[in-house]
Parts: sequence; structure tokens; C-alpha cells
Amino acid sequence: MATLKRDPRLTSWQSTLCGGLAGVLSRTATAPLDVVKILTQVGTFHSKQGFLSTFPTLYRAEGLKAFWKGNLTACVRLFPYSAVQLSAYHRLTVMFMDDLGQISQWQAIVAGSVAGMLAAVVIYPTDVVKTRLIVQNSMEPTYRGIIHALCCVYYQEGFRSLYRGVSLSILGAVPFSAGLFFMNMSLDRIWQEPGDRLSPVQNFVNGCLAAGVAQTMSFPFETVKRKMQAQSQILPHCGGCDVHFNGMLDCFRQIVKTKGVLSLWSGLTANLLKVVPYFGLMFTTFEYSKRFFLYRNGYIVSPLSNQLAPGVDQSLGPRELEELRKFLRHKNFANRNPSLKS
Repeated sequence: MATLKRDPRLTSWQSTLCGGLAGVLSRTATAPLDVVKILTQVGTFHSKQGFLSTFPTLYRAEGLKAFWKGNLTACVRLFPYSAVQLSAYHRLTVMFMDDLGQISQWQAIVAGSVAGMLAAVVIYPTDVVKTRLIVQNSMEPTYRGIIHALCCVYYQEGFRSLYRGVSLSILGAVPFSAGLFFMNMSLDRIWQEPGDRLSPVQNFVNGCLAAGVAQTMSFPFETVKRKMQAQSQILPHCGGCDVHFNGMLDCFRQIVKTKGVLSLWSGLTANLLKVVPYFGLMFTTFEYSKRFFLYRNGYIVSPLSNQLAPGVDQSLGPRELEELRKFLRHKNFANRNPSLKS
């Protein structure tokens, strides 16, 4: 699967900033599809007439700004999520490495999945808040923002409510990882090239296809999770859920009983439509942000191209390159001033 791979020519904070900017822009641009997906998963009145009718229904009920409900929460949670995920992934890959420092494809997927699960659990309350902000009526809001929503859920419903449905994030990671592994193996056979030799276009196609298949396989778990996050006796109409339940298993049972098995994939269309523009914007933003920092660090001649700077060893890290420059400047200065040698 295509990922935003860390370039060793960037510092840690530069890589984090590039990934954060890419995530914020891609999420903001595709937020309307994400809002419609979650409303459809929860089963609010906006989605009663189907996927396409959800857009005009939401617009008439709450206006244009409603399509970006919860987007600030989604963007803010990107940075702590990425920090925890990258840290956990680094530690896990070190554990899986053999004596030659190599790691197999399936081990990399397992490491990425476990790191993703850990990061999701750590910042899970913000996911609950995002769902609550999306399903509420923005014209008559129950919550005034991220902090207010966190405090209200905690004081009115208890600490456990902030982690309602968290087990589904863990369970859903199993089919998600299986989908990624299956698609990676299949795409490698199709391209007949190792992953490190694929072009940017091939990596983009890999990312879209792998994400689409993996998300489809794990989607029922996410649907139940969204309903569990949204349902609350405190909120009007119990959060707008189209079924009422007691616990995870009962939620599965009630969905299948009242809506049918296929309703577990409600909102999948919006989710799949989001994949291509999301990955496209993410890769493009990440690439141009990376070029800016590579130019600033002295590895390329312009932020508008990938032309390497002449005479620069690309294998050196940013600190090593800076130290080498200082050494060369000091040496040249000393050569121009022979008296300094004494």
C-alpha cells in the first residue's frame, strides 16, 4: 500500500509537518463525503432517501457549513495520532527486523496495523467527539466545540462513554489488515515490480485500491462503531440513530433484524468516492511540502523540481550535511586567512 514514507533527508519535525499538512488539506477537501458517510452509517433522518439525497437534505436543514461539521476535530487529532502511530511503528519494525535489518511485507503490515490500533485507542475520545459533532443539529447545537463536547460527554455520561465502541476499532483492524495484505500481494503480481521500484502513479493506484478493499472488508465494524458513538440518552432523538440497542452484539443484531445485512455497509459509497481525491490531495500536498524542506535543507536546486543539488551527498542526513557545510566554510575561511593557522 502506498504510504507517506519518511525521507531521511528531512528532520523528524519536518516529516511530521509535511504529513500533517497533507492530512489536513485532504481531510478538509473531502469532509462533505465523510459527513455524509457518518450520517448514513448512524442512520439519521438526512439519509432516509438514499446517498445522493443526503446532500440536499443536509443543506436545506443546516446550510453549507454543515458539510464541515467535525472537521476541526478530525484535523486536530491527526498530529497526536501520527506521533503515536509513527513511534509505535518504529519500535515494532525494530522488533521484527532480522540480523540483516530486513523486514517482510506481512510483518510490515502487522506492525502498521498494531501501531494504527494503538494510536486509535489513545485518541479514541476525539473520534467520539467528531461523531457527536457531525450528528448534532448545527442550528441548535448540543455541543459548542471540541472541549465542550469532551467535558459534556465525560460529566454527563461518564468516562466509559468516551471509549464506547473502541473494541470495534480493534476488531475491525483484522479484516482491514487482511485486505491490505491481499491487495499488496495481488498488486505486486500485477505490476511485476518490487514495491521500492514503483512509479508515483503506480503507488497512487496501489494506495487507492488497497484502501478501498481494506475499508470495504472492515466497514461493518465501523458502521456499528459509529452508531455506538452517536447513541446517547442525553441527545435529542438519542443521537439520531435509526436503531436502538444495548451493547455491540445487540447493535449488530438490531441492524440485521430491522435493516438487513447490507445496511452494515451503509455509507460505503461515500467512503469509496472519498478514496481517490483523498489520496490524490494527500500525496500531492506531501510531495510539494517535502520539496520545500528538501530545498531549504540544500538537497535540491528548487522547490518546484526534484533536480538534485550538484555536489551534495544525498545519503547524508540534515544534521550531517549542515555539519559538513560548517566544516567546509571554516576550512575555506582558514585557507583565505593563513595567519589563523598559527
